[in-house]
Amino acid sequence: MTDQLPAADLTAPQAATPQPKNTLALVALILAIVGFVFACMPGALIVGWILLPIAFLLGLVATFQKGKKGKAIAAILLSIVGTIVGVVVFMGVVAKAADDAFGGGEASVTEPGDAESGEGEATKDDEAKEDAPAAAIGTRENPAALGSEIAADDWKVTINSVTLGAGEQILAANMLNEVADEGSEYILVNYTVTYIGDDADGQMPAFVGLEYVTAAGNTVDATAKLVVAPDAMDTMSTLYSGASATGNTVIQVPSPVDGVIAVRAGMLADKVFVATK
Repeated sequence: MTDQLPAADLTAPQAATPQPKNTLALVALILAIVGFVFACMPGALIVGWILLPIAFLLGLVATFQKGKKGKAIAAILLSIVGTIVGVVVFMGVVAKAADDAFGGGEASVTEPGDAESGEGEATKDDEAKEDAPAAAIGTRENPAALGSEIAADDWKVTINSVTLGAGEQILAANMLNEVADEGSEYILVNYTVTYIGDDADGQMPAFVGLEYVTAAGNTVDATAKLVVAPDAMDTMSTLYSGASATGNTVIQVPSPVDGVIAVRAGMLADKVFVATK
C-alpha cells in the first residue's frame, strides 16, 4: 500500500524576500548632505557645487536600481535644495565683494562753512530740522554748495568749480574738439577725488561718477558728446589710501544751464547733488 504524502498547505504565509540594499542611493545621500553643508559656507562654495550635481546624478541612477528608493529620492531633493541655497549664498558673496570693491553706502556732505565752523557732516538722508524745514543738503531741491566734500565708504569727492559756457576752452584744448550742438553748451567741471578705502591694491577714480541733471529731471553724462577736456582727470591711474587727483571733465548740456551736478562717491554710493554756481 502506497503511503500518501500530506498535501501542501497553500494557505500558509510565504517568507518575504528581503530587498537588496541600494548602496548607490546611500552614497548619493551622503554626498548630498556634505555638499549641502559646503554650499552654506561662503569660503567653500566650490566644494558644494561639485558634490551636489554628483549627488543628484547618483540619486537619479539609484532610483532605477533594485532596493528601497527612499534614500535616492532624499538625495535628489537635498541636492536641489542645496543648489538653491548655494546660489543665494553666492549672490550674497558677490554683493559684498562688489560693495567692498566699488565703495557704497550712504554718502555724507560737508559744506565749506560746516568744515570751518566745526558743525560736522550732514548726510543727504537726514530729516530736515524742526527750525529749518528746507530739504536736506545734497538733494536736487537743496543741492550742496560748490566746494562741498562728499564722502562714502571708499571715496571723497569735491566739486571745486563749474565753468559755464566753456566752449572756447574746449575748442582750444584739442583741435579735434567740435563746437557744441545748437541749443547746448559745454560746462567744465573741475573736481578732486581722494581714495579713503583700505584696499591694498588701490582703486581707480573711474569708480567715481559725475552727471548733469536738468531742472526737468533729464540726466546727461560726459558720453553725450565726446570731447577732450583741458587738464582732464586721469580716471585710470590707481590711487592708494590717502592719495588724491584733481582734473576736469566736460559735459555738453542744454542751454540755459538750470540743473545740478550729480555725484557718486563710488559705484554703489548714494547720489549727492551739487549746485553749478
